[in-house]
Amino acid sequence: MEGYKVKDYGQPVKRYCQTMDLRDNPELIAEYKRRHSQVWPEIIEGIKAVGILDMQIFLLGHRLMMIVDAPLDFQWDEAMSRLATLPRQQEWETYMSLFQDCSADATSDEKWQMMERIFCL
Repeated sequence: MEGYKVKDYGQPVKRYCQTMDLRDNPELIAEYKRRHSQVWPEIIEGIKAVGILDMQIFLLGHRLMMIVDAPLDFQWDEAMSRLATLPRQQEWETYMSLFQDCSADATSDEKWQMMERIFCL
């Protein structure tokens, strides 16, 4: 494994790490991955519109980890409240809920659980 290149934003950023479980079903997980290779343009635009610089999702088994990089002045709660109101966002959440081990009507911020950093070198 060669690792993943980290973006240079030309400014200091802060990072958020979150986790969520998928349903433990290989066929559903394969479809979840496929759908993430074709994320709707409105979803990408919305993520950027609330101030997120980069978002990556990693998978191990049926556990997801999402990394979000944002400017230092980024306010998570405000951004997630705004994101939930943007075009097609709730439609996307419903579209993806079949695969996720959480409530089908939950917002993105309700599905993803913030992780606590316990070590930093």
